[in-house]
Amino acid sequence: MPRRKEAAPVEPGSLDLGHLALFVGMRVNDVVLEEIHAAGFTGLRYAHGFVFQHLLGGSRSISELAALLEVTQQAASKTVAELEKLGYVEETRSDDARVRRVRLSARGQAAVDKSRAVRAGLEERLRRSQGRRAVEEARKLLANVLDSLGGTEAVRARKVRLPR
Repeated sequence: MPRRKEAAPVEPGSLDLGHLALFVGMRVNDVVLEEIHAAGFTGLRYAHGFVFQHLLGGSRSISELAALLEVTQQAASKTVAELEKLGYVEETRSDDARVRRVRLSARGQAAVDKSRAVRAGLEERLRRSQGRRAVEEARKLLANVLDSLGGTEAVRARKVRLPR
């Protein structure tokens, strides 16, 4: 059997802005997950954040979550059941007994708070290592690029979807 040829190494500085931004975001998410897991918030995955973003404003029905996440009700229900089992979401009162509503539990809100604190700590670390001005200029550049590509409103409305 022929040996597979290894791909040549990639120099990050040669990548386009989109890939660099993606890879930085992916690495930040990995660090955040590592730190929140170490703090006791185990079982959380990157994809759970897309559910959390829609529960920050209060309870939602499974149907609402499915529509917001652009997935089937079955997929939304499965993810919610997983988060319930882990203690991050809980069922809440519904005016219609046929409609199941969920919200972030105290543990879920604590996980959000911890993840925000970790992200703030990472930003501060970057300000110290790269300089406050460089970090702010990078933030401004990326926000302008996002806007020029038509992605700002999805972020504002918390309608960023899980990548396909």
